[in-house]
Amino acid sequence: MSEHSNTAEGHQHDDHSGMTKSKIWKVAGILSLITAIEFIIALWAIPGGHIPQHVGNYIYIALTLVKAFYIVAYFMHLKFEKLGLQLALTVSFIFIVYFIVLMLIEGGFLNIHMATHS
Repeated sequence: MSEHSNTAEGHQHDDHSGMTKSKIWKVAGILSLITAIEFIIALWAIPGGHIPQHVGNYIYIALTLVKAFYIVAYFMHLKFEKLGLQLALTVSFIFIVYFIVLMLIEGGFLNIHMATHS
């Protein structure tokens, strides 16, 4: 009969060895810091007139994208996947955002156009 070995040799997960407790706490700290900055902007900077509302909105969007990157990369383990999967998901996400922006622009144009020509 043939011999079957059920050892786990050759199946080490060295790719995931970078996710230590200290790395998790570091990422959680970065996310907490970004959230604190968002609260400072929302509760102090914009109401106090230190920055205009539209600048605050752009800062919110940028900070939210950075937080989304950290969550997806580390807590959903996308950082440890192969480059092909990372690119496929990233390109798909960019196209979805692009099409949403296009629809919002076109929807606003049609509302303005219909209001002026009726």
